[in-house]
Amino acid sequence: MAGKLIADQIEHSTAGSLDTSYVVNGSAKAWLQLDGTGTISTLDSLNSSSISDLGVGRYQATLSNNMNNANYAVTASDQYQTSGHYTPTTSSYNIFINNAGPGAVDSIVSTALHGDLA
Repeated sequence: MAGKLIADQIEHSTAGSLDTSYVVNGSAKAWLQLDGTGTISTLDSLNSSSISDLGVGRYQATLSNNMNNANYAVTASDQYQTSGHYTPTTSSYNIFINNAGPGAVDSIVSTALHGDLA
């Protein structure tokens, strides 16, 4: 059965209630785990259509569904704990990985995006 559920609040039998705006606004709109070692590959994802290898420790992720603007939050993590993002657009964002050296290094990377979808 297809349909739409409309609710302003969700209530748990013992834990209380929560406005659904927190669920909609607080949920990740995209996430990605990629393996940048060797041939780049997506291990798993949500709302990610493709990834590109931009060089050692540099990757670009393209979204399946655009964000509302380029001011969304990106959280990135990897085994070296020195990851970040740059040049976000509504349809893609870039990721960089550096080791403590400092220097770029390929890695397995996880990202999550929070913001509004277009």
